[in-house]
Amino acid sequence: MNIAELQHYVREFSKAKDFDKSTIEQRMLYLMTEVGELSKEVLSVSFHPDRERSENLGHEMFDVVWNLMDLANKLGVDLNEAFEAKMAINDKRSWG
Repeated sequence: MNIAELQHYVREFSKAKDFDKSTIEQRMLYLMTEVGELSKEVLSVSFHPDRERSENLGHEMFDVVWNLMDLANKLGVDLNEAFEAKMAINDKRSWG
């Protein structure tokens, strides 16, 4: 699944589950909550690097991406176009 397909999936799923009724501000707060949950999982891995990684780590990453996609949909941002434009900018940048 590519970025455009995932963004479309999020749009349709949000409509089907009535998640599309949340405001931009609410969706941003949901996104920040999910980033916090991902941070907790990453810290767990950091403190216990030898322990088998929980599939919950991937689930929290999904939640972050999903909420970002939903926020982009609410704001009318085509993430595929945004990624392509930003990659072109980054190709010309130098860090250092």
